[in-house]
Amino acid sequence: MNIIEILNYCLKKNKTYVDHPFHDETICVKVDTGKYTPIFAQLFKLKDEDKLTLKCDMWFGLHYRELYPESIRRGYHCPPVQQPYWNTIDLDGSVPDDEIIMMIDHAYDVIISKLPKYIQKTFQ
Repeated sequence: MNIIEILNYCLKKNKTYVDHPFHDETICVKVDTGKYTPIFAQLFKLKDEDKLTLKCDMWFGLHYRELYPESIRRGYHCPPVQQPYWNTIDLDGSVPDDEIIMMIDHAYDVIISKLPKYIQKTFQ
Protein backbone atom coordinates (compact mmCIF):
# COMPACT_ATOMS: atom_id res chain seq x y z
CA MET A 1 0.00 0.00 0.00
CA ASN A 2 1.15 3.52 -0.62
CA ILE A 3 0.57 6.60 1.50
CA ILE A 4 -2.53 7.72 -0.42
CA GLU A 5 -4.18 4.28 -0.15
CA ILE A 6 -3.40 4.12 3.56
CA LEU A 7 -4.67 7.63 4.17
CA ASN A 8 -7.90 6.91 2.30
CA TYR A 9 -8.42 3.71 4.29
CA CYS A 10 -7.83 5.51 7.60
CA LEU A 11 -10.26 8.28 6.68
CA LYS A 12 -13.04 5.75 6.07
CA LYS A 13 -13.04 5.08 9.80
CA ASN A 14 -15.74 6.79 11.86
CA LYS A 15 -14.95 10.38 12.96
CA THR A 16 -11.42 10.53 11.56
CA TYR A 17 -9.67 13.52 10.05
CA VAL A 18 -6.23 14.76 9.00
CA ASP A 19 -4.14 17.13 11.07
CA HIS A 20 -0.56 18.40 10.96
CA PRO A 21 0.29 19.12 14.63
CA PHE A 22 4.04 18.61 14.22
CA HIS A 23 4.83 20.02 10.77
CA ASP A 24 3.39 19.97 7.26
CA GLU A 25 5.40 16.91 6.20
CA THR A 26 3.80 14.57 8.76
CA ILE A 27 0.19 13.58 8.14
CA CYS A 28 -1.54 12.62 11.37
CA VAL A 29 -4.88 10.83 11.31
CA LYS A 30 -6.85 11.63 14.41
CA VAL A 31 -10.14 10.54 15.93
CA ASP A 32 -12.57 13.30 16.88
CA THR A 33 -13.99 12.24 20.22
CA GLY A 34 -15.54 15.57 21.07
CA LYS A 35 -13.21 16.12 24.03
CA TYR A 36 -9.77 15.47 22.62
CA THR A 37 -8.40 14.13 19.37
CA PRO A 38 -5.98 11.22 19.76
CA ILE A 39 -3.68 10.25 16.90
CA PHE A 40 -3.87 6.66 15.67
CA ALA A 41 -1.78 6.90 12.49
CA GLN A 42 1.08 9.03 11.20
CA LEU A 43 2.37 9.05 7.63
CA PHE A 44 5.71 10.62 6.80
CA LYS A 45 8.98 10.37 4.91
CA LEU A 46 12.25 9.51 6.60
CA LYS A 47 15.38 9.69 4.46
CA ASP A 48 13.14 9.77 1.36
CA GLU A 49 11.37 6.55 2.38
CA ASP A 50 7.64 6.37 3.16
CA LYS A 51 6.81 5.35 6.73
CA LEU A 52 3.67 4.68 8.73
CA THR A 53 3.49 4.83 12.51
CA LEU A 54 0.49 3.22 14.19
CA LYS A 55 -0.80 3.02 17.75
CA CYS A 56 -0.83 -0.50 19.20
CA ASP A 57 -1.01 -2.36 22.44
CA MET A 58 2.34 -3.58 23.70
CA TRP A 59 1.91 -7.29 22.86
CA PHE A 60 0.43 -6.68 19.42
CA GLY A 61 3.29 -4.31 18.65
CA LEU A 62 5.90 -6.79 19.84
CA HIS A 63 4.34 -9.56 17.73
CA TYR A 64 4.65 -7.52 14.54
CA ARG A 65 8.17 -6.33 15.35
CA GLU A 66 9.18 -9.98 15.75
CA LEU A 67 7.31 -11.05 12.60
CA TYR A 68 8.87 -8.32 10.41
CA PRO A 69 12.11 -7.31 12.21
CA GLU A 70 13.58 -5.56 9.17
CA SER A 71 10.44 -3.57 8.38
CA ILE A 72 8.66 -2.82 11.65
CA ARG A 73 10.23 -1.22 14.68
CA ARG A 74 9.16 0.59 17.82
CA GLY A 75 7.79 4.06 17.17
CA TYR A 76 11.07 5.67 16.18
CA HIS A 77 10.04 9.27 16.91
CA CYS A 78 8.30 8.58 20.23
CA PRO A 79 9.81 9.09 23.68
CA PRO A 80 11.15 5.76 25.02
CA VAL A 81 8.25 5.29 27.45
CA GLN A 82 5.75 5.45 24.54
CA GLN A 83 7.74 3.38 22.02
CA PRO A 84 6.23 -0.02 22.94
CA TYR A 85 2.78 1.40 22.10
CA TRP A 86 3.63 2.56 18.58
CA ASN A 87 5.03 0.70 15.58
CA THR A 88 6.81 2.36 12.66
CA ILE A 89 6.38 0.43 9.42
CA ASP A 90 8.46 0.71 6.25
CA LEU A 91 6.15 1.16 3.27
CA ASP A 92 8.51 -0.55 0.84
CA GLY A 93 6.28 -3.53 0.05
CA SER A 94 7.93 -5.84 2.59
CA VAL A 95 4.81 -5.97 4.78
CA PRO A 96 1.74 -7.41 3.03
CA ASP A 97 -1.20 -5.06 2.49
CA ASP A 98 -3.59 -7.23 4.49
CA GLU A 99 -1.24 -7.03 7.49
CA ILE A 100 -1.09 -3.23 7.18
CA ILE A 101 -4.90 -3.11 7.07
CA MET A 102 -5.06 -5.30 10.19
CA MET A 103 -2.60 -3.01 12.00
CA ILE A 104 -4.58 0.11 11.01
CA ASP A 105 -7.78 -1.50 12.30
CA HIS A 106 -6.01 -2.42 15.53
CA ALA A 107 -4.65 1.14 15.97
CA TYR A 108 -8.12 2.63 15.58
CA ASP A 109 -9.64 0.05 17.95
CA VAL A 110 -6.96 0.73 20.59
CA ILE A 111 -7.79 4.43 20.56
CA ILE A 112 -11.54 3.80 20.78
CA SER A 113 -11.12 1.24 23.59
CA LYS A 114 -9.32 3.82 25.75
CA LEU A 115 -12.22 6.26 25.60
CA PRO A 116 -14.86 6.52 28.32
CA LYS A 117 -17.79 4.18 27.68
CA TYR A 118 -20.23 7.00 26.95
CA ILE A 119 -17.95 8.28 24.18
CA GLN A 120 -17.31 4.76 22.84
CA LYS A 121 -21.07 4.42 22.27
CA THR A 122 -20.93 7.26 19.73
CA PHE A 123 -18.62 5.13 17.56
CA GLN A 124 -20.99 2.15 17.26
